[in-house]
Amino acid sequence: MSILIDDKTRLLVQGITGNEGSFHTQRCIECGTRVVAGITPGKGGSEILGLPIFNTVAGAIEKTRANASIIFVPAAFAADAIMEAADAGIPLVVCITEGIPVSDMVVVHNYLRGKQTRLIGPNCPGLISPGKCKVGIMAGAIHLPGNVGVVSRSGTLTYETVAQLTSLGIGQSTCIGIGGDPMPGSTFIDILKLFQEDKDTNLVVLIGEIGGTAEQEAANFIKEKMTKPVVAFVAGATAPPGRRMGHAGAIISGSSGTAQDKISALATAGAIIAPSPAEIGTTAKKVLGTLS
Repeated sequence: MSILIDDKTRLLVQGITGNEGSFHTQRCIECGTRVVAGITPGKGGSEILGLPIFNTVAGAIEKTRANASIIFVPAAFAADAIMEAADAGIPLVVCITEGIPVSDMVVVHNYLRGKQTRLIGPNCPGLISPGKCKVGIMAGAIHLPGNVGVVSRSGTLTYETVAQLTSLGIGQSTCIGIGGDPMPGSTFIDILKLFQEDKDTNLVVLIGEIGGTAEQEAANFIKEKMTKPVVAFVAGATAPPGRRMGHAGAIISGSSGTAQDKISALATAGAIIAPSPAEIGTTAKKVLGTLS
């Protein structure tokens, strides 16, 4: 089993005619994703990669019964693209676009309240359920179907973690990069809830980083609600305060944003802490060994 996406997912690509959109659409198709259409205003009625292009999300849904969308629209227009997809009733929207102003995301968050749309991202690599569906930009070849869920704020560390797990013969149920912006559409808690409910996910690997309090909030949820083991790693132990490290949200602006504070909270909640990024896979293997 998996969460959010599977072999029944019918995917739209907003911004399909751009270089990034067309390139990653092809990679998603190669991973078995059922891509049904693209959206580029003004190019409706044409085709790309053998797929029909529509001017609007609503028009595409009417013809294709799409139930997910991935967004490659430039940052200036990405918030409107998210809201258009939500307006059309798309249950899952994955926004890859980086550089969206926080003020735009405030509008998006308010707009999504009360709607059934779940947003992953922005500024994220997306998600993959290996062997079933990929809605993202990660390399499909490094993944292996299995029973370990992965959720991460860091795209690069997601790939590193998955590569380690696969090299050890440990497959993944679903891997999700929630993005490193200050206002992500889905939080650690949102995804942990889904993994907790998924009967075929036996263990969760959580990758955090400096900035904000998302990891502490996840720790509270792990302590109170999770019955499945969680392996955690938090990047940024040597980051200097006040300097943004990579992601827009990765900046230490108070004691709660430090890696050590996050690690302490997660360890206190019962998560098993990987001592270094190179040991995430082996730590997960040890924990899995105690479950058998």
